[in-house]
Amino acid sequence: MKEWTREERYRELKSPEEIRELYERIKTSVYRQTYHVQPVTGLSSDPNGFALHQGKWHLCYQWCPWGAVHGLKYWYHVTSTDLMHWRNEGIGLQPDCEYDNRGTHSGSAISVDGSLYFYYTGNHRDDNWVRTPYTCAAVLDGEGKLRKLPKPLFGPRDDYEEHQRDPKIVWNPEKQKYFIFIGAQTMDKRGTVLIYQSEKLLEGWSFAGELSVPGYEKFGGMWECPYIVNISGTDVLIFSPQYTKLPGRAESTNHNVYFLGKMDYDTLTFTPQGGYKYLDFGFDFYAAQGAANVGDPDKAILISWIGLPDNHYPTEEEDWEGSMTLPRELRIVDGKLVQTPVAAVEELREKEIPADGTLPAACEMEVCPKAGDFDLNLFTKADGSGGFRLHYDGAKKVCTVDRTGMDKRFNQQVGEVLEMPLEQDLRKLRVFIDRSSVEIFANDGEATFTSHSYPTEREFHYTVSAGASVKIWTLKPSVTDDFVV
Repeated sequence: MKEWTREERYRELKSPEEIRELYERIKTSVYRQTYHVQPVTGLSSDPNGFALHQGKWHLCYQWCPWGAVHGLKYWYHVTSTDLMHWRNEGIGLQPDCEYDNRGTHSGSAISVDGSLYFYYTGNHRDDNWVRTPYTCAAVLDGEGKLRKLPKPLFGPRDDYEEHQRDPKIVWNPEKQKYFIFIGAQTMDKRGTVLIYQSEKLLEGWSFAGELSVPGYEKFGGMWECPYIVNISGTDVLIFSPQYTKLPGRAESTNHNVYFLGKMDYDTLTFTPQGGYKYLDFGFDFYAAQGAANVGDPDKAILISWIGLPDNHYPTEEEDWEGSMTLPRELRIVDGKLVQTPVAAVEELREKEIPADGTLPAACEMEVCPKAGDFDLNLFTKADGSGGFRLHYDGAKKVCTVDRTGMDKRFNQQVGEVLEMPLEQDLRKLRVFIDRSSVEIFANDGEATFTSHSYPTEREFHYTVSAGASVKIWTLKPSVTDDFVV
């Protein structure tokens, strides 16, 4: 694996021609996704700036153009009219001013009165590599370009650690104010969220205080990518706690969790209805961001990075890595959060094929098992051995996913076996397979499981327990892989 120097990782991209050869090389990879947003070159990580604006969905992602490495971060911009067919628009934000000289880091967007506003963390470092995070803003102009404000909205607070980032902009109609939620770390290394408020989008911001979540004052060492939304009268708080191990997550120290509850903007208190829950039970799901301006009080739209900080993946050898999940609809059903792929995914169905044990590289599977224990083994060899294995224990109502049988193994030290517990008996699985990912939706969204996967030529088979019904559709491409920078 390549060892990157700081100078290589933080090199400024001056011309698209500097990465054209890299693009031409990686676009031939057998692991390039068919219907998932992925980097044009290099690394993609956190989704950013996700919003519906004048009939078009805007999405950016953290992008390091040089290779599969975390270095100088840009925002890369893609758009869609249906959340499924995505078009490359090129660089959205680039680190080209004093306040973001070492990266345009994660943030959000909101559409108000015909304008689309973006909020991001400007990652500044001085000559001694000391970091100062600034909360900055940009506005989409008439040509589809993001134009930065000349100065930050505000700087960091000295009474917290330097980890203050990922601004999420929220409008609260009751208070008639905008709020920005920022992931942060206290001086005694506790994860938290800082809240700022203003009556205007681009000025007048003041510190409101620290978010209180009773019972979770010491939960992880940093809360990244905070997101709050009200769905059908219930507030949902989502964030990514770091620097901590949690039950059922093997050796991982990076997670994505949520609470259902009530947000009080007077006291800045989020009161949970019960404990935290995992947003996704898989190996590779992080930094989830919800879209602004969805326009439906009974649902939210969410997308996430397929990957984890500090983890490594086989395509790093090809100088690229990462993709986004399928966009998901979030709803509250019977007091519980459910997640389903957006409806437009069904438009990708090309044709239904025989369920004969052969697995296409890009497909959707619908599997309905009989009652009791059940096994679904993906990416097996022709004789049924090996593969990516899901076993359901009917007595415990737990799915165990094990990817130790794959030819290409990775992140073994973090863990290759995880459980997805269910409250109801397993009755249905929707499985979305792309060239380097698997997304599993159990019981119409009761639980989800996301993972990278890198099958070799001999691993495009599957087995399933007797008596289960299986439908398979091949899926058409829906993302452009055009070289637009």
